[in-house]
Amino acid sequence: MDSFRLKHMMIYRKSKLLKDEDQLLFLQRLHRLLLDGYSLIDALKVIKWTKKFIEPARIIKAEIMDGKYIDEAFQTANFHQTIVAYLYFVRFNHDFTISIEKALRIFEQRVSNRKKLTQVVRYPIILSIIFIILLFILKTSILPSFNELFQYSKGSSSSIMITMTVINMLVTAFIIVVVLIMIAFISWKLHLRKLPIEDQIKYYKKIPLFRSFLRMQTSYYFTTHISMFLETGMSMKMILEQMSIQDKLPLIAFYANLMNNQLQNGFQLGHLVDNFYFIEKQIAYIFDQQQNNDTLEQDLRAYGEYVIENLEYKTKKGMMLIQPIFFVILACFIVFIYLALMWPMFQLIQTV
Repeated sequence: MDSFRLKHMMIYRKSKLLKDEDQLLFLQRLHRLLLDGYSLIDALKVIKWTKKFIEPARIIKAEIMDGKYIDEAFQTANFHQTIVAYLYFVRFNHDFTISIEKALRIFEQRVSNRKKLTQVVRYPIILSIIFIILLFILKTSILPSFNELFQYSKGSSSSIMITMTVINMLVTAFIIVVVLIMIAFISWKLHLRKLPIEDQIKYYKKIPLFRSFLRMQTSYYFTTHISMFLETGMSMKMILEQMSIQDKLPLIAFYANLMNNQLQNGFQLGHLVDNFYFIEKQIAYIFDQQQNNDTLEQDLRAYGEYVIENLEYKTKKGMMLIQPIFFVILACFIVFIYLALMWPMFQLIQTV
Protein backbone atom coordinates (compact mmCIF):
# COMPACT_ATOMS: atom_id res chain seq x y z
CA MET A 1 0.00 0.00 0.00
CA ASP A 2 2.80 2.40 0.95
CA SER A 3 4.70 1.62 -2.25
CA PHE A 4 1.55 2.26 -4.30
CA ARG A 5 0.95 5.60 -2.58
CA LEU A 6 4.57 6.63 -3.06
CA LYS A 7 4.43 5.74 -6.74
CA HIS A 8 1.18 7.65 -7.10
CA MET A 9 2.67 10.73 -5.45
CA MET A 10 5.75 10.60 -7.66
CA ILE A 11 3.54 10.51 -10.74
CA TYR A 12 1.65 13.55 -9.45
CA ARG A 13 4.85 15.45 -8.75
CA LYS A 14 5.92 14.96 -12.34
CA SER A 15 2.56 16.15 -13.63
CA LYS A 16 1.51 19.72 -14.29
CA LEU A 17 0.99 21.79 -11.16
CA LEU A 18 -2.33 23.36 -10.35
CA LYS A 19 -2.56 26.89 -11.68
CA ASP A 20 -2.60 29.65 -9.09
CA GLU A 21 -6.26 30.31 -9.87
CA ASP A 22 -7.07 26.65 -9.24
CA GLN A 23 -5.10 26.62 -5.99
CA LEU A 24 -7.08 29.67 -4.86
CA LEU A 25 -10.36 27.97 -5.76
CA PHE A 26 -9.26 24.84 -3.89
CA LEU A 27 -8.55 26.91 -0.75
CA GLN A 28 -11.81 28.83 -1.02
CA ARG A 29 -13.86 25.65 -1.26
CA LEU A 30 -11.95 23.98 1.54
CA HIS A 31 -12.36 27.04 3.78
CA ARG A 32 -16.09 27.25 3.07
CA LEU A 33 -16.61 23.57 3.83
CA LEU A 34 -14.72 23.88 7.11
CA LEU A 35 -16.90 26.83 8.11
CA ASP A 36 -19.97 24.72 7.27
CA GLY A 37 -18.87 22.16 9.86
CA TYR A 38 -17.13 19.57 7.72
CA SER A 39 -14.07 17.86 9.09
CA LEU A 40 -10.89 18.21 7.04
CA ILE A 41 -11.10 14.64 5.70
CA ASP A 42 -14.78 15.00 4.78
CA ALA A 43 -14.10 18.37 3.16
CA LEU A 44 -11.40 16.79 1.00
CA LYS A 45 -13.86 14.09 -0.08
CA VAL A 46 -16.30 16.78 -1.22
CA ILE A 47 -13.57 18.70 -3.04
CA LYS A 48 -12.76 15.56 -5.03
CA TRP A 49 -16.11 15.98 -6.78
CA THR A 50 -14.23 18.41 -9.04
CA LYS A 51 -12.09 16.39 -11.44
CA LYS A 52 -9.00 18.63 -11.41
CA PHE A 53 -8.91 18.53 -7.60
CA ILE A 54 -9.04 14.75 -7.25
CA GLU A 55 -5.27 14.25 -7.24
CA PRO A 56 -4.21 17.05 -4.84
CA ALA A 57 -7.07 16.23 -2.46
CA ARG A 58 -6.09 12.55 -2.50
CA ILE A 59 -2.43 13.34 -1.76
CA ILE A 60 -3.28 15.76 1.06
CA LYS A 61 -5.56 13.17 2.64
CA ALA A 62 -2.92 10.44 2.28
CA GLU A 63 -0.25 12.63 3.89
CA ILE A 64 -2.50 13.54 6.81
CA MET A 65 -3.51 9.92 7.36
CA ASP A 66 0.21 9.11 7.38
CA GLY A 67 0.72 11.51 10.30
CA LYS A 68 2.23 14.44 8.38
CA TYR A 69 1.59 18.08 9.27
CA ILE A 70 -0.94 19.97 7.17
CA ASP A 71 1.72 22.26 5.68
CA GLU A 72 3.78 19.22 4.66
CA ALA A 73 0.71 17.69 3.04
CA PHE A 74 0.06 20.81 0.96
CA GLN A 75 3.71 21.05 0.02
CA THR A 76 3.69 17.45 -1.20
CA ALA A 77 0.63 18.34 -3.29
CA ASN A 78 2.72 21.13 -4.91
CA PHE A 79 0.82 24.09 -3.51
CA HIS A 80 2.44 27.52 -3.59
CA GLN A 81 5.02 28.33 -0.92
CA THR A 82 2.95 31.27 0.34
CA ILE A 83 0.09 28.92 1.20
CA VAL A 84 2.41 26.38 2.79
CA ALA A 85 4.07 29.12 4.89
CA TYR A 86 0.79 30.12 6.53
CA LEU A 87 -0.36 26.55 7.08
CA TYR A 88 2.88 26.07 9.03
CA PHE A 89 1.18 27.89 11.94
CA VAL A 90 -1.32 25.07 12.38
CA ARG A 91 1.49 23.16 14.10
CA PHE A 92 1.31 25.67 16.95
CA ASN A 93 -2.14 27.27 17.06
CA HIS A 94 -4.02 24.12 15.95
CA ASP A 95 -6.48 26.42 14.15
CA PHE A 96 -6.57 25.42 10.51
CA THR A 97 -9.42 27.83 9.70
CA ILE A 98 -7.52 30.95 10.84
CA SER A 99 -4.36 29.92 9.04
CA ILE A 100 -6.19 29.20 5.81
CA GLU A 101 -7.94 32.59 6.05
CA LYS A 102 -4.55 34.32 6.21
CA ALA A 103 -3.25 32.24 3.32
CA LEU A 104 -6.39 32.96 1.32
CA ARG A 105 -6.09 36.72 1.68
CA ILE A 106 -2.47 37.07 0.61
CA PHE A 107 -2.77 34.46 -2.15
CA GLU A 108 -6.01 35.95 -3.46
CA GLN A 109 -4.26 39.31 -3.72
CA ARG A 110 -1.40 37.65 -5.60
CA VAL A 111 -3.75 36.01 -8.10
CA SER A 112 -5.82 39.18 -8.50
CA ASN A 113 -2.80 41.42 -9.07
CA ARG A 114 -1.26 39.03 -11.56
CA LYS A 115 -4.54 38.81 -13.46
CA LYS A 116 -4.86 42.60 -13.56
CA LEU A 117 -1.23 42.96 -14.63
CA THR A 118 -1.81 40.48 -17.45
CA GLN A 119 -4.83 42.47 -18.61
CA VAL A 120 -2.92 45.76 -18.38
CA VAL A 121 0.17 44.65 -20.33
CA ARG A 122 -1.67 42.50 -22.88
CA TYR A 123 -2.49 45.32 -25.30
CA PRO A 124 0.84 47.16 -24.90
CA ILE A 125 2.69 43.94 -25.72
CA ILE A 126 0.50 43.25 -28.77
CA LEU A 127 0.87 46.84 -29.98
CA SER A 128 4.63 46.71 -29.38
CA ILE A 129 4.94 43.61 -31.55
CA ILE A 130 2.83 45.22 -34.30
CA PHE A 131 4.87 48.42 -34.08
CA ILE A 132 8.18 46.54 -34.33
CA ILE A 133 6.85 44.72 -37.41
CA LEU A 134 5.84 48.05 -38.95
CA LEU A 135 9.28 49.47 -38.20
CA PHE A 136 10.88 46.46 -39.87
CA ILE A 137 8.69 46.88 -42.98
CA LEU A 138 9.40 50.61 -43.01
CA LYS A 139 13.14 49.98 -42.80
CA THR A 140 13.43 47.15 -45.30
CA SER A 141 10.87 48.18 -47.89
CA ILE A 142 9.44 51.69 -47.73
CA LEU A 143 12.47 53.77 -46.78
CA PRO A 144 14.82 52.14 -49.34
CA SER A 145 12.21 52.92 -52.01
CA PHE A 146 12.04 56.51 -50.77
CA ASN A 147 15.81 56.73 -50.79
CA GLU A 148 15.90 55.55 -54.40
CA LEU A 149 13.10 57.96 -55.34
CA PHE A 150 14.77 60.97 -53.70
CA GLN A 151 18.39 60.08 -54.42
CA TYR A 152 18.92 63.31 -56.38
CA SER A 153 17.64 65.41 -53.49
CA LYS A 154 20.42 65.67 -50.91
CA GLY A 155 18.17 66.98 -48.15
CA SER A 156 15.55 64.26 -48.61
CA SER A 157 18.16 61.52 -48.93
CA SER A 158 19.94 62.59 -45.73
CA SER A 159 16.62 62.69 -43.86
CA ILE A 160 15.86 59.15 -44.97
CA MET A 161 19.29 57.94 -43.86
CA ILE A 162 18.82 59.58 -40.44
CA THR A 163 15.42 57.91 -40.13
CA MET A 164 16.87 54.51 -40.99
CA THR A 165 19.62 55.01 -38.40
CA VAL A 166 17.06 55.89 -35.72
CA ILE A 167 14.94 52.85 -36.62
CA ASN A 168 18.01 50.63 -36.41
CA MET A 169 18.70 52.02 -32.95
CA LEU A 170 15.09 51.42 -31.83
CA VAL A 171 15.01 47.85 -33.10
CA THR A 172 18.42 47.12 -31.58
CA ALA A 173 17.35 48.62 -28.25
CA PHE A 174 14.18 46.51 -28.26
CA ILE A 175 16.14 43.33 -28.97
CA ILE A 176 18.68 44.17 -26.25
CA VAL A 177 15.91 44.76 -23.69
CA VAL A 178 14.21 41.45 -24.56
CA VAL A 179 17.50 39.56 -24.38
CA LEU A 180 18.42 41.17 -21.03
CA ILE A 181 15.03 40.25 -19.57
CA MET A 182 15.45 36.65 -20.75
CA ILE A 183 18.98 36.48 -19.35
CA ALA A 184 17.83 37.92 -16.02
CA PHE A 185 14.96 35.43 -15.82
CA ILE A 186 17.14 32.44 -16.69
CA SER A 187 19.87 33.60 -14.30
CA TRP A 188 17.33 33.89 -11.50
CA LYS A 189 15.94 30.43 -12.15
CA LEU A 190 19.27 28.67 -12.56
CA HIS A 191 21.73 30.65 -10.46
CA LEU A 192 20.51 33.43 -8.18
CA ARG A 193 17.94 31.33 -6.29
CA LYS A 194 20.71 28.88 -5.38
CA LEU A 195 22.92 31.60 -3.88
CA PRO A 196 23.13 32.07 -0.10
CA ILE A 197 20.44 34.42 1.18
CA GLU A 198 23.07 37.06 2.03
CA ASP A 199 24.11 37.25 -1.64
CA GLN A 200 20.49 37.27 -2.78
CA ILE A 201 19.83 40.30 -0.58
CA LYS A 202 22.71 42.16 -2.26
CA TYR A 203 21.09 41.58 -5.64
CA TYR A 204 17.63 42.54 -4.39
CA LYS A 205 18.93 45.90 -3.15
CA LYS A 206 20.05 46.79 -6.68
CA ILE A 207 16.60 46.42 -8.27
CA PRO A 208 14.73 49.74 -7.74
CA LEU A 209 11.05 48.79 -8.02
CA PHE A 210 11.41 45.22 -6.82
CA ARG A 211 13.23 46.20 -3.62
CA SER A 212 10.34 48.47 -2.57
CA PHE A 213 7.84 45.71 -3.24
CA LEU A 214 9.99 43.16 -1.39
CA ARG A 215 10.34 45.47 1.63
CA MET A 216 6.56 45.78 2.01
CA GLN A 217 5.98 42.08 1.36
CA THR A 218 8.66 41.03 3.87
CA SER A 219 7.30 43.48 6.45
CA TYR A 220 3.85 41.96 6.04
CA TYR A 221 5.09 38.41 6.42
CA PHE A 222 7.25 39.41 9.38
CA THR A 223 4.47 41.17 11.31
CA THR A 224 1.75 38.60 10.60
CA HIS A 225 3.99 35.66 11.45
CA ILE A 226 5.08 37.11 14.78
CA SER A 227 1.54 38.22 15.68
CA MET A 228 0.13 34.75 14.91
CA PHE A 229 2.84 33.12 17.01
CA LEU A 230 2.17 35.56 19.86
CA GLU A 231 -1.49 34.50 19.81
CA THR A 232 -0.38 31.00 20.78
CA GLY A 233 1.36 32.35 23.90
CA MET A 234 4.88 31.53 22.76
CA SER A 235 7.84 33.57 24.01
CA MET A 236 9.75 35.77 21.59
CA LYS A 237 12.75 33.47 21.76
CA MET A 238 10.65 30.45 20.75
CA ILE A 239 8.98 32.48 18.01
CA LEU A 240 12.30 33.48 16.48
CA GLU A 241 13.55 29.91 16.69
CA GLN A 242 10.49 28.61 14.83
CA MET A 243 10.69 31.37 12.21
CA SER A 244 14.37 30.69 11.63
CA ILE A 245 13.93 26.95 10.96
CA GLN A 246 11.06 27.25 8.47
CA ASP A 247 12.24 27.12 4.87
CA LYS A 248 9.25 28.53 3.00
CA LEU A 249 10.28 32.19 3.43
CA PRO A 250 14.12 32.28 3.35
CA LEU A 251 14.43 36.02 3.97
CA ILE A 252 12.22 35.83 7.07
CA ALA A 253 14.18 32.82 8.31
CA PHE A 254 17.45 34.71 7.78
CA TYR A 255 16.28 37.77 9.71
CA ALA A 256 14.77 35.64 12.48
CA ASN A 257 18.04 33.74 12.90
CA LEU A 258 20.00 37.01 13.16
CA MET A 259 17.54 38.38 15.70
CA ASN A 260 17.66 35.21 17.77
CA ASN A 261 21.46 35.22 17.88
CA GLN A 262 21.71 38.91 18.73
CA LEU A 263 18.89 38.71 21.27
CA GLN A 264 20.96 36.25 23.26
CA ASN A 265 23.74 38.85 23.30
CA GLY A 266 21.51 41.40 25.01
CA PHE A 267 20.41 43.52 22.03
CA GLN A 268 16.93 45.04 21.93
CA LEU A 269 14.50 43.83 19.28
CA GLY A 270 13.77 47.34 18.04
CA HIS A 271 17.45 48.01 17.44
CA LEU A 272 17.86 44.73 15.57
CA VAL A 273 14.84 45.24 13.32
CA ASP A 274 15.93 48.79 12.53
CA ASN A 275 19.08 47.42 10.85
CA PHE A 276 17.19 45.15 8.43
CA TYR A 277 16.96 46.68 4.97
CA PHE A 278 13.80 44.83 3.94
CA ILE A 279 11.84 45.54 7.12
CA GLU A 280 9.91 48.81 7.48
CA LYS A 281 11.39 51.17 10.08
CA GLN A 282 8.01 51.61 11.75
CA ILE A 283 8.14 48.01 12.94
CA ALA A 284 11.27 48.77 14.98
CA TYR A 285 9.34 51.61 16.65
CA ILE A 286 6.53 49.18 17.54
CA PHE A 287 8.99 46.83 19.23
CA ASP A 288 10.58 49.72 21.15
CA GLN A 289 7.24 51.01 22.42
CA GLN A 290 5.56 47.77 23.47
CA GLN A 291 6.66 45.54 26.32
CA ASN A 292 3.42 43.59 26.73
CA ASN A 293 3.00 40.64 24.36
CA ASP A 294 -0.76 41.14 24.01
CA THR A 295 -0.35 44.76 22.97
CA LEU A 296 2.59 43.88 20.72
CA GLU A 297 0.53 41.19 19.00
CA GLN A 298 -2.31 43.65 18.43
CA ASP A 299 -0.02 46.39 17.08
CA LEU A 300 1.84 44.01 14.77
CA ARG A 301 -1.41 42.60 13.42
CA ALA A 302 -2.74 46.12 12.81
CA TYR A 303 0.47 47.18 11.10
CA GLY A 304 0.39 44.06 8.95
CA GLU A 305 -3.10 45.07 7.77
CA TYR A 306 -1.79 48.56 7.00
CA VAL A 307 1.17 47.18 5.01
CA ILE A 308 -0.95 44.82 2.89
CA GLU A 309 -3.45 47.58 2.12
CA ASN A 310 -0.62 49.94 1.20
CA LEU A 311 0.99 47.27 -0.96
CA GLU A 312 -2.28 46.63 -2.76
CA TYR A 313 -2.82 50.39 -3.30
CA LYS A 314 0.66 50.95 -4.73
CA THR A 315 0.43 47.87 -6.93
CA LYS A 316 -2.85 49.05 -8.44
CA LYS A 317 -1.50 52.58 -8.85
CA GLY A 318 1.60 51.28 -10.61
CA MET A 319 -0.44 49.10 -12.96
CA MET A 320 -2.71 52.05 -13.80
CA LEU A 321 0.33 54.01 -15.00
CA ILE A 322 1.59 51.30 -17.36
CA GLN A 323 -0.89 51.85 -20.19
CA PRO A 324 -0.85 55.69 -20.20
CA ILE A 325 2.95 55.77 -20.24
CA PHE A 326 3.08 53.18 -23.01
CA PHE A 327 0.48 54.97 -25.15
CA VAL A 328 2.35 58.27 -24.82
CA ILE A 329 5.57 56.59 -25.98
CA LEU A 330 3.72 54.83 -28.80
CA ALA A 331 2.14 58.12 -29.90
CA CYS A 332 5.61 59.70 -30.09
CA PHE A 333 6.80 56.82 -32.26
CA ILE A 334 3.77 57.16 -34.56
CA VAL A 335 4.48 60.88 -34.98
CA PHE A 336 8.08 59.96 -35.76
CA ILE A 337 7.00 57.50 -38.48
CA TYR A 338 4.65 60.10 -39.94
CA LEU A 339 7.43 62.66 -40.10
CA ALA A 340 9.83 60.06 -41.51
CA LEU A 341 7.46 59.51 -44.42
CA MET A 342 6.36 63.10 -45.00
CA TRP A 343 9.48 65.14 -44.30
CA PRO A 344 11.43 63.99 -47.41
CA MET A 345 8.47 65.07 -49.53
CA PHE A 346 8.39 68.50 -47.89
CA GLN A 347 12.09 68.91 -48.54
CA LEU A 348 11.66 67.85 -52.17
CA ILE A 349 8.80 70.34 -52.65
CA GLN A 350 10.98 73.14 -51.25
CA THR A 351 13.66 72.41 -53.87
CA VAL A 352 11.22 72.62 -56.77
